[in-house]
This record gives sequence, structure tokens and C-alpha cells, in this order.
Amino acid sequence: MGKTDFKKKIVLGVLFIFPLLVYLFFASGKNNFAKLPVLTADIIEISKLDSLTSIQFKEKITILGYWGGSLVDKKAEALNLNEKIYKRFYEFEDFQFVFLVSEKFSNEVDKLKNSLKEGVGTDLSKWNFINVSRNTIQTHFQSLKTPLKLSPEGSTPFVFIIDKNASLRGRNDDEDEGTLYGFDARSVAQINKKMIDDVKVILAEYRLALKIYNTKRDK
Repeated sequence: MGKTDFKKKIVLGVLFIFPLLVYLFFASGKNNFAKLPVLTADIIEISKLDSLTSIQFKEKITILGYWGGSLVDKKAEALNLNEKIYKRFYEFEDFQFVFLVSEKFSNEVDKLKNSLKEGVGTDLSKWNFINVSRNTIQTHFQSLKTPLKLSPEGSTPFVFIIDKNASLRGRNDDEDEGTLYGFDARSVAQINKKMIDDVKVILAEYRLALKIYNTKRDK
């Protein structure tokens, strides 16, 4: 290989990788150049508990929630997540929201979606509501293996980041919690200070991996 070809490959490598390294640097003050730790591997796919759903975690970056009670009570949490997380990241091809909803309140899903669309008419195609039994919600939640608890109705205000390998990602050195398994959707401050950063980090991680793969493939 000549010197000219070698220099071209160096330049191409810098052009592909350097912007992503800069993105990682600014994405999160706490997690610069680091992957989000895997806190629980191999979260059970919902389809194994409910054969009627085709939603998968594999090959997707998922924001996962458990809304077993009335969705009327979840409107504020939904609006927070929609404004701060969904609108910012939904255009990424492999990004999705998944919420397990009690069968008792399936009729409230459309009402909640209409509330989220008000004003700017957000594209909610990546908001996925899956109607399941309370037992299914409980069983799936337990597969996360967190110290958090569901309400008697099968609900929690916390949402979770699930990666493309169906693993729970979070922080194991959080200054407030020690280990941060999920994010309180009631808290705009926590979403702004932590969740946005962590979603940026995991998206940048996969974008960097894709760029490296494509660079190697083109050699």
C-alpha cells in the first residue's frame, strides 16, 4: 500500500471517528468516552409472555415503562417524556418507546395519545403501548432485577433504558443514587440532568460502532 493510500485512510478515519468522539465528550459530563454500564443482561422479550405482540427489544434502543394503573394519572409523566426525550430522539431509526399498560385501561391509550399530539401534532409512531395483564407486567418488571417496586396496580413512575441486546443500562456511580436503574418521569430535573445525557451516550455508542464497522468494511 502506497503512502498516498495510507494517508487517505488516516484522513477518512479521522473524518468518521473524530466528530463522534467530540459528540461523546459533550454528550455527558459524567459519562465522557464511557459506555453506560449493563446493569441487567438479557431482559425477557415481551413476546415470550404475550404472543400477541410483535414488539422486540433486540436491535432497538428502548425507553421502557410500566403503566399498570389509569393512564389519566400518567399524563404529566407522558408529557415530560414526550417533550424532553421523545421529540429529541425519535428520528433515530432504531429508537422506540414501549409501555406495558393494564388491559383494564386500554381504552385510555387513544386519549393519552391525543393529549400528546395537541399543539404541534407530534408523530407518535414510536410510542408503543402494549396491553397486558397485571401478572405479565409484574413478571416482566421482575426480569429487570432492580430494587424498585411496582404499585399494587402494576405501575411505576420510573422508566428504563434497554439497549439493542435487550440489556438494562444505567449508572453504577451516580452521585445521588449510587446505582441508577431508571429515571423518575415525574422529575423534569432528573430527565434534564441525567436521562437526556444517558440517552445521548448510548446513541453515540451505537453510532460510533456503526461508523467503525462501515470504515472497516470499505477498506
